[in-house]
Amino acid sequence: MHPRLGLIQETLLLTLHAKALDAGRPAPILGDTLSAELAAGIDYDFAKLKIKPSLVVTTALRTRRLDDAVRAYVAAHPGCVVLDLGCGLDPRVHRCDPPPGVDWYDVDFPEVVKLRDACLPGRSHLVGADLTGSDWLQEIPADRSAMIVAEGLLPFMPGDTFQAMARALTGHLPSGELALNGYTRFAAWAMKYHPTIRALGIRAAQGFDDPREPESWGAGLALEEEQILTRAPETASFPQPLRALTRLTARSTALSRQGVRVLRYRF
Repeated sequence: MHPRLGLIQETLLLTLHAKALDAGRPAPILGDTLSAELAAGIDYDFAKLKIKPSLVVTTALRTRRLDDAVRAYVAAHPGCVVLDLGCGLDPRVHRCDPPPGVDWYDVDFPEVVKLRDACLPGRSHLVGADLTGSDWLQEIPADRSAMIVAEGLLPFMPGDTFQAMARALTGHLPSGELALNGYTRFAAWAMKYHPTIRALGIRAAQGFDDPREPESWGAGLALEEEQILTRAPETASFPQPLRALTRLTARSTALSRQGVRVLRYRF
C-alpha cells in the first residue's frame, strides 16, 4: 500500500517505523509486532527518515508508559470512553485490548483515518477531523468519563490550538484524564532541527517547561503525575552511549525534562 499523505500526516510513519524497529530489537521495550507488520506492508522509503537508535527506544518507552496510563484508567472505569488523538497508525487499541464496555475513538485527519481503516482491523470508532476545530466532538459521548491520550501531538498543533482543544474536550466531557508526552519549549524548538522533521519542512510549535502550566489553560486540568523517563528502569536496555548519557542526565530534573516525560492530568 502506498500512502498519500501531507507533510504533517507523514510524521505518523516516523513513529510507526520507530515502533517497528523496537519490535525487532533483541530486548524490545514496547514489543509492538503489529506495528512491524503494518510498516512492512506499506510502500514507503523508511530509510529516508534516518531514524537514530535514540529515537527508537525513547518512542517505545513513552508509548509504553502512555499505554500503562490507558490500561490503568480503563481498569478503574470499565464503562469509559477512550480518545486517542492524532492516533496515526498506532495500534494502541490492540495493545491495550479494552473490554467490550469501553468505547474507543481513534481521531486523526480524514486521510489518515482512511489509511488506518484500510490497514487495521476495526477495534475502534474512527473519527476524521482537524483537531484545531471542535465540530468533531459531536461524535463523542458527553455523558461518560474519558481517558484522553495525545502522543506526539502537542508540538504539531500551531499556536495555542492545543490549549483550545483541551478546553473544548473538558467542556464536553464530564470527567477524566489527559495523558501526553510533554515537550519543553527548548525540546519543541529543537525538533525543528531533527533531520527528518527538517526534511519534511515542518515547524514545531512551542511546548511548556512547568508541568503545572496546563492548569492555567482554563480547561480544569490538575496535574496528577509527571514521569521523567530518564529514570525509568527500561533505560537499562538503551544502547550505549545513550544508556550512559541517560543515567547522567537522570541526576538533574531540569535536564531530564528536556527529554521524554509523560504527564497525566485529571479534570
